[in-house]
Amino acid sequence: MKQELLNRLLRYIQRDTQSEENSKTYPSTKKQFDFAHLLKKELNDLGMDDVGVDKYGYVTASLPSNIEKDVPIIGFLAHMDTAPDMSGKNIKPQVFENYSGEDIILNKDLDVSLLVKDFPEIKNYKGQTIITASGDTLLGADDKAGIAEIITAMEFLIKNPQIKHGKIKIGFTPDEEIGHGVDHFDVKKFGADYAYTVDGGAIGELEYENFNAAGISIKIQGRNIHPGNAKGKMINAILVASELNDMLPIEQRPELTENYEGFFHIIRFIGTVETAEIHYIIRDHDIKKFEQKKVLIIDVINSANKKYNQEIVKYQLEDQYFNMRKKIEPVLHIVEQAKQAMIELGITPDIKPIRGGTDGARLSYMGLPCPNIFTGGHNFHGKFEFIPLESMEKAVQVILKIIEKSTK
Repeated sequence: MKQELLNRLLRYIQRDTQSEENSKTYPSTKKQFDFAHLLKKELNDLGMDDVGVDKYGYVTASLPSNIEKDVPIIGFLAHMDTAPDMSGKNIKPQVFENYSGEDIILNKDLDVSLLVKDFPEIKNYKGQTIITASGDTLLGADDKAGIAEIITAMEFLIKNPQIKHGKIKIGFTPDEEIGHGVDHFDVKKFGADYAYTVDGGAIGELEYENFNAAGISIKIQGRNIHPGNAKGKMINAILVASELNDMLPIEQRPELTENYEGFFHIIRFIGTVETAEIHYIIRDHDIKKFEQKKVLIIDVINSANKKYNQEIVKYQLEDQYFNMRKKIEPVLHIVEQAKQAMIELGITPDIKPIRGGTDGARLSYMGLPCPNIFTGGHNFHGKFEFIPLESMEKAVQVILKIIEKSTK
């Protein structure tokens, strides 16, 4: 199983599938469509049923039940795109077998290394096989590791028909990294009773809570006057934007928060004296605190307009997704099922809230309860991304154990 996993991951990550935030198409990039058709061929070759790629780039397939009694139809999902945060082109994977527990040089020429002092968790994988990129791209294990793990689990069941299971559905989505992963996903057609996204991090992660999320775009109209004659006339849009930012609570910035603490995160600032734009994402696990944050930032904007006695600041606020806990709690047994699967495999479950979002959050609100389980990866979205092959193998085993437990 290890070799199949490794071969799949190495093959997948060398395909550039980055999504594009400003694209007007769906999926946002053609290269995701190309990858979808590659996966379709692979699933057909394995002998999966109902294999297809629809016009939106969703890959879906089924594995028929081989038992007579009725059991739940389980789905497993992962996303095909990689994050736009760093280049996903020309990825050169590196495989470090029997990892020594010391620093890993990723790129000697660029002086890029995975340092134990910066990433002490890597020492937990001494003696294992570590997969990285080459110091100038992300690796793409988020979430091609999830795809490799799901397909490897399906291949194992196909090759071992004596293992009893109910009907299984799998799905691979585009554009998750830009927040549009399930915009056109047909939950009813997919046909699962519940599902799991295989999109988590380190071994043992099991998540059924995530942020409530909103985004706000703020535009400021200043007044540019020659600085020699500016007194009482100039309104510097850059300074107004800075004033707005300073009025938000400093302690509610992402770099100062953890666990269940929410934040305001400024992600873009473009400005001149005449005009400025600032963009924030707003996050909180608690729905009441989330709503309070939205009220607070609007109050800040209104106070600026009041100060200048005119509407120089305008905004557009949009909710993005909500905490899936509300939808998972009525079917909490699906979390317990995954938890017990890990325990039976000797894995310590690490149940914690996602400080981000997932396709599963939106799917849960669309009628498909969908917790998230680990892939085994670390440091997603950057050049220090790595994944232990043994953690990937454990992820496959968890998928198979969940399937087994669903038949009891």
